[in-house]
Order: sequence, then C-alpha cells, then structure tokens
Amino acid sequence: MTAAPTSAPTSASPRAATRLRAPELAGRGWLNTGGADVRLADLRGRIVVLDFWTFCCVNCLHVLDELRPLEEEYADSLVLVGVHSPKFEHEADPDALAAAVERYAVHHPVLDDPDLVTWQAYTARAWPTLVVIDPEGYIVASLSGEGHAHGLSVLVEELIAEHSAKGTLRQGNSPYSPPEPAETALRFPGKVAALADGSVVVSDTTHHEVVWLEPDLVTERGRFGGEGVLAEPQGVLVLPEETAQRVGYDVVVADSVNHQVKGLRLADGSWTTLAGTGQQLRERSGSGPALRQDLSTPWDLAWFIDRVVIAMAGVHQLWALHLATDPADNTVAVLGGTSAEGIRDGAADEAWFAQPSGLAVSADGTRLWVADSETSALRSLDVTDDGFVVTTHVGQGLFDFGHRDGAADQALLQHPLGVTVLPDGSVAVSDTYNGAVRRFDPVAREVSTLATGLREPSDAMVETDASGATHLLVVESAAHQLVRVPLPDKATRVDGLARQTQRPRTAIAAGDVRLEVTFTPPTGQKLDHRWGDPTWLMVSATPEHLLRSGSGSAEGLTRVLDLDPSVGDGVLHVSVRAASCDGDPVTGEVPEHAACHLYQQDWGIPVVLTQGAPAELTLDLRGV
Repeated sequence: MTAAPTSAPTSASPRAATRLRAPELAGRGWLNTGGADVRLADLRGRIVVLDFWTFCCVNCLHVLDELRPLEEEYADSLVLVGVHSPKFEHEADPDALAAAVERYAVHHPVLDDPDLVTWQAYTARAWPTLVVIDPEGYIVASLSGEGHAHGLSVLVEELIAEHSAKGTLRQGNSPYSPPEPAETALRFPGKVAALADGSVVVSDTTHHEVVWLEPDLVTERGRFGGEGVLAEPQGVLVLPEETAQRVGYDVVVADSVNHQVKGLRLADGSWTTLAGTGQQLRERSGSGPALRQDLSTPWDLAWFIDRVVIAMAGVHQLWALHLATDPADNTVAVLGGTSAEGIRDGAADEAWFAQPSGLAVSADGTRLWVADSETSALRSLDVTDDGFVVTTHVGQGLFDFGHRDGAADQALLQHPLGVTVLPDGSVAVSDTYNGAVRRFDPVAREVSTLATGLREPSDAMVETDASGATHLLVVESAAHQLVRVPLPDKATRVDGLARQTQRPRTAIAAGDVRLEVTFTPPTGQKLDHRWGDPTWLMVSATPEHLLRSGSGSAEGLTRVLDLDPSVGDGVLHVSVRAASCDGDPVTGEVPEHAACHLYQQDWGIPVVLTQGAPAELTLDLRGV
C-alpha cells in the first residue's frame, strides 16, 4: 500500500490545560482485595495508576512485567489498580479472570469490568492503556502500549516532589490482599511433548519448571529449572535424535518471560541458552547471531526445515533458529510476519499474524500449522517453489470469534493456543477459550468438534495405547493437569453463535479525517532528529476499502485519512512507534551516545461513519 503524506512531526500536540477529575471505578466486583470495594476517594493522597488490560493480550502481559519494579520501588506512594476490560467472551467469566490473576502473578487490586463501564468512562481505546491519577484525584497522563516504565518512573518522581511540597501526598499501604495460595502438582501447564520411550515433558508454567513425567502422567522422573532459571516457560520441543546428539541437549524450551530459548539435557538437568539476551525485543525485527538478538515472548516451538521455528507471540511473527554445535554460532531470522497485527495472507515476509501461540508440522514436513490466537484463526506457512506462503484456513479477524462448526470459511474459534496434526492428516485445534478441541479437515475444508467441557486446553499430542487405540493427551491448563481424551469415531457439529468484541464504536466523519497520535517525551528526553524522523505510523482498515487513501507506513505522527461513506463502519488499525533519547538537562541536546527509549502501540478502533461527527481522531501514545 502507498503511504499518505504526513505533516512535519512534533513531539506533542498542545491541548487545553484543563484539569479532569478521574471518574469513579465501577464494575462487577474486585479481586485481590479480600472482597472489599476500592474507591478513588479512599486512595486520595496517593498516586494511582490504572492499568487497563485483558488477559489474552501479550502486550498487556509485557506491561505487567514492566510495572512490577515500580510497584516495589514506590510502594508507599503509588497504588496500581488493574482494570480488566475483556476482549473475548471467555475473559468475562469471573472464574477465568480469577485464574488469570493468579497465572500472571498480578499482585495488586483488580477491578472486574466485563461491561466496559470504567473503560468507557476513561475513554480507553487500546489494550494496554495506563492512566495516571495524581494525589488530588485528577488525571495527569494517559499512556498506551509498551515501554513506558522509565517515563512513568520519571512522572511518579515529579508527582511525589510536587505533592510533597503542596502537602497533598499521603503515604500508606496498598489495598491489595492476596488470596490463599493453591497447591497442585502442575500449575497452569502450557505445552507438552513426547519422548521416544513414551514419557513426556510438560512446561509447568507458573512453577517456572519443566517436568519430565512417566506415561502414567503422575510419576515424575525429574523437575528442571525453577525461578532464576526459567520464567513462565511455554513451548517444549524434543529434538530429533541425531540433532540432539550433535548439539548436546534433548529438549528446547521457550522461556517466555525471560525472552529466551534454552536447551535442556535431561541426563543431568543442565541448561544452555540458545537464543535471546534476556531483554525484550523492541524493534520488532531481527536476524544474525542468536545470543546477541533480543526476543519477545517466545510461546511455542516446532522442528521445521531443519530449524527450530519460534512462535514469537510478542511481535506477531515466526522466527527460525539454526542450531550450531557451538551455541555461540546459533543464528536467528524472521521467517514470517511483518509485526503488524491482524490477518493478511500471501508471501510470508508480507503476511500479518496476531500473537501466534501454537505450532505443528505436517507429516510430509512441507506445512507448518499455526494457531494464531488473537485472530482466533488456524493458519499455515507452506514451502512452495516461490518461497514461504501464509494461508488462513479458519478465522475472520481480530474481533470475530465464536464456537461454530461447518464450512471453514464460516467456522469460528475463540483464542486457540495449540494445534496438533492427527494421523489422518486433519488438524486438532486446542480451542482454548471455548474449552474445546476442534478438528479441521483440510480436504473437505470442514470444522467439527472433538471434545468440550475442558478448562482452557492449550496444547495436545497424539498417543496410541497398547491396544492400538488413538487418543489425545491434552494440556488442560486451567485445571492444572494433563488429560487423555479419546478420539471419537465421529466428531460432533456445534452451531454456536458468532461473537464480536463488544467495544463502543467511535463516531467519525466520512471523507477527510485527521489522525493524530500525541506523544510527549518524559522529562529529560526528547525526540532525536539527528538521523531522520524518530516516529513511524502505519494505518490500515477492515474492510480494506473503508480507506480510500491514507493507508500504509510513513514517518510522522499525523495522517489525513479519506474514509469511504458508502462503507458505513469498520475497524481502523493504527500502529505507531516513537523513539526519544536522554537529552542534556541544560541545552536539551541529545549526546552522541545517549540512552534511547522506544514506545509503541497497536490500536484496532471500531468506527462508524456519521454525519456531523468529528473529522479528527486523536490517540494517546503518551499524552500528558
């Protein structure tokens, strides 16, 4: 697509200096408070940060990790409050939310906002969004996306100094009250893989371990990792025997929160880092020496084209890791996906994914199946004479989901995390938020249901018992167990309802509309123009013809969009990045070797074209 012209970038958009009182927090109830409600009036005198999140969203999980040091450092002055505003129907289930709060170690009060009451009151437009409220109860900043930890720390310091001088800062404890801990052998397991002798390895995600189990699924041969070694491991891959002998380890593990891929030798429990620096990737691209390359939330792994393919959920891409005998010689490269979030098929280097989370390889080794979770889609990457090609088999888009069987182009899933190739060449999909295992027949192009009533199935593998009967070993993540599910002779058909993410649509004028992303660098930073424009904006739409012009990628923070009135409504997809660097506190100049910080966000904004509606759309990347 051709990018529209942009105006000269500015560091921020001036707005009227009005003080806006923070609306009260309203929802269905509270978690992590011992059953008590939390009111903003009770927090007066404290700095409050609202974190609007939804537990399906990997970017929200990144922000949870970014906020943990701030929670600890400013515990006596800062109160962090999560506002859970669900995207998927399953996320509105209170039990599912309670499980997610435990799964992701959320140690602050969480407002359950299934009807998006507080979301609308604060005019949130994206997951994640942070809103900062000062000790007098006024909103002072709205921040979307990732990378705000440093800037937020600077802002908190400024607010502490200001309100200490005014006498309006009150120190105290958070209203957080931890629930009783639960004990099970596995806790929110993620993925499973089989060894040749019938034993299995499973990622015991919340225990931060990999567990080696006998075929009875109870007796443990060993536990490996633990805090300090692994952080929420997900994908586990048993290497081909010849490769394992060459490299010296048997199992490859996606160490998701450490943003690394590691090798495990089962004989002695030794670990080898194979890829990743331990820092989260911010640039959304990468290639070269694997140990010098940042990664972003690797979620699953597969052995494909003699490489370890990584479902790089944090940047919506597939990466390939080449394993050398010496890990220092390992290399990585992007295999598919531009890092734009959504569904776009075709050449792999131009395709879009959305949080790919499950991988499986066809029997002939020419197709990689992908569970693309945020688009509720089953997709594939195929080896062709023209290179790698991406195809969507089931799935409609970022905001369309449900439990509906039948023809593949009409069938619906809900946030699938796993995919498994069956003996007949069909594909079993761990349809996580539907609590089901679904089957896709690539010949008939039909979807059916194999099993229901499961608690967040996240992966499965095929097993054959001594009698020759075939079944699935399913990771039932929210039930903290592995369970064997018989493969029925005949799958059932579910004619469920189609669903869409229920967010209020933004009324906007047809024709020319000015899109502006506001960005105010934190105190002590400035946009650095020494090597060109440090900002970048990409715009697209669903349906594509909603945008007559203005789509594509270009530098800058503003864009004129031409919206087709005949379309009526749709979704605008906006991605933005801005880099600011530490400047000289006196001159404001950026030193040659200054530390720089990258801020980024993806929005999917439902819009309805309405006569008389505003002809401008303003989004906050970092608005103060």
